Amino acid sequence: MFGDYEVRNGHLYISGADTVELAKKYGTPLYVMSEDVVRASCRELKGALDKYYDSCGMITYASKAMCVKEMCRIVACEGLGIDCVSGGELYTAKEAGVPMEKVHYHGNNKTDDEIRFGLDMKVGKFIVDSYEELIKVNKFAGEKGIVQKILIRVTPGVDAHTHDFIKTGQIDSKFGFAIETGAAEEISKKAVTLENVFLSGFHCHIGSQIFEKEPFVETAEIMLDFINDMENKLGMTFTNLVLGGGFGIKYTEDDKPLPYDEILKPVLLYVKERRIKEGKDLIRLGFEPGRSIAGPAGVTLYTVGSVKEIPGIRTYVSVDGGMGDNPRYILYQAKYEFLIAGRADQPKEKIVSVCGKCCESGDMLGENVPLGEVSEGDILAVKATGAYNYSMASNYNRIPRPPVVFVSKGEDRLCVKRESYEDLVKLDI
Repeated sequence: MFGDYEVRNGHLYISGADTVELAKKYGTPLYVMSEDVVRASCRELKGALDKYYDSCGMITYASKAMCVKEMCRIVACEGLGIDCVSGGELYTAKEAGVPMEKVHYHGNNKTDDEIRFGLDMKVGKFIVDSYEELIKVNKFAGEKGIVQKILIRVTPGVDAHTHDFIKTGQIDSKFGFAIETGAAEEISKKAVTLENVFLSGFHCHIGSQIFEKEPFVETAEIMLDFINDMENKLGMTFTNLVLGGGFGIKYTEDDKPLPYDEILKPVLLYVKERRIKEGKDLIRLGFEPGRSIAGPAGVTLYTVGSVKEIPGIRTYVSVDGGMGDNPRYILYQAKYEFLIAGRADQPKEKIVSVCGKCCESGDMLGENVPLGEVSEGDILAVKATGAYNYSMASNYNRIPRPPVVFVSKGEDRLCVKRESYEDLVKLDI
C-alpha cells in the first residue's frame, strides 16, 4: 500500500528494477507499475475481510484508477472483482478474462447501448444510479428474458474530509439517491415492483483520498439503519452492502495513510457485531478500492529538457510529458514527490516548478517543489502515479500517450505499447 521503492548506488529502483535502465530501454515518458505492490495490496485487503468478517463479501477493484488488460488480469488472479464504469472498461475486463459475475457495473448516466452491453455480458450486478436507468435495465432485461441483479446507489450524507471534486457521499452529488430526502426509499420501493430486476442490496461511496477510519464506520451505521428500515417497510431481506473505497495513499511526506487492516478492522467488526446482536445473518459486504491498489504501484519517468531560471521568480524544469499524461495537478493541484532517478540519494536543495511540453501556461506537474541538482538529459521520476494518470491521459497537442511497463522482482515486461503518430490519425477520415 506504500510503494516498493529503494535506492541502490544512487539509482531509484521499483520492485527490483532500475528506473534509469527502464527509461533507456523503453524511452520516456514511461509509466512503470509494480505487479508486486498490486498483488500485495489485493492480498492485504482480502486478508482483512477474511480475518474480521469471515470472508463474507468481496473486494472489487475500481478499474477507473488504472484500466488496462494486464491490471485487470492481475487483480482477477488475486480473487478480486472488477468495478467498471463504462462500456469501455467493461470491454477491457472482458478481454482480460475477468469473470463477468464478479463485475459491478457503475455509471451515473449509462447509455442505452452500455446498458444492453452489460446485460449481454451477464455482469454480476448493475449499480443503479438514476430512475431512468432503473426503468431501462428492467425493460431491456425483459426483452432479453432475464432478471438482472441490481444494487441501488445511495448517498448517506457523510462528509468525508477530502477535495470537493472527489467527495461523493454528501446530498449535493451527481451520484446516487439521498437517504435524507426520501429519494433512496422511493427508488427502492419502485425497484421491488419490477419484474426483470432483483434488488439485492445497496451501494454507497463517500469520497476519495480519505485518511480517517471513522467516516467508514459512520457510513456503515447509516447504511445498516437504512437497510433495516427498508426491510421492515418492504417485507424482504437484502443480502448485499457495498461501502465503496476511497482509502488514501501517500503522495508526499505530509500524507499519512493507514494500513488496510487499521481502516477495515473497525468497520468490519462493527457490522459483524451489530448483525449478530440483531439476530441476522452477515450481510455480504463489499469494498471498491482503486487508487490505493494502483497508485502506490506506479512511477512515471520523464527526460528533462530545458532548465529555465528566471532570477528572483522561479526555475522551470521542463520534461517531455506533462498534462497529457498526468492532468491531476491542473485538475486538483495534486501533490507529488519528484526526484532525479539517477541521483536519487542527493539532497533536494533546489525549489523548482516542473512543467510539461504542452502549449499551455498551466501545463504543470508541480510548483515550488524540492529537487536536487538537475540538468538536461536527467531522468525525472514522479512517485505514486499508478492511479488516474494513464486513465486520464489525453492526446492534447497530438502527443502520443506513453507505454505501460509492469515489473516484478526485477523483471520488466511491456503491457501497453507507446502510441505512434500513425495511431493518432488512424480514426481520422
